[in-house]
Amino acid sequence: MAEVEETLKRIEAHKGVLGTIAINSEGVPIRTTFDYSTTAQYASLIRELTMKARSAVRDLDPENDLTYLRIRSKKHEIMVAADKERLLIAVQEPCK
Repeated sequence: MAEVEETLKRIEAHKGVLGTIAINSEGVPIRTTFDYSTTAQYASLIRELTMKARSAVRDLDPENDLTYLRIRSKKHEIMVAADKERLLIAVQEPCK
């Protein structure tokens, strides 16, 4: 868990980062810098999207796995680092 804390603190120090969330494999938030409702919304939706993306990657190549997912919209950029035990989600302002 100390490794996760270090990683999140390093990410949060970057310019433009609005917040971070760490969730376990069941989608339960472990650590967050957002309020409860924002955390719950991101955790639920990003976990579902990550599971679908992971499934697509495995369908294309059964020996491969999803490790990183990046979503960019007009307002935010969401980056997800995925492993078997947890998801690390960072939300930032998009670079202009």
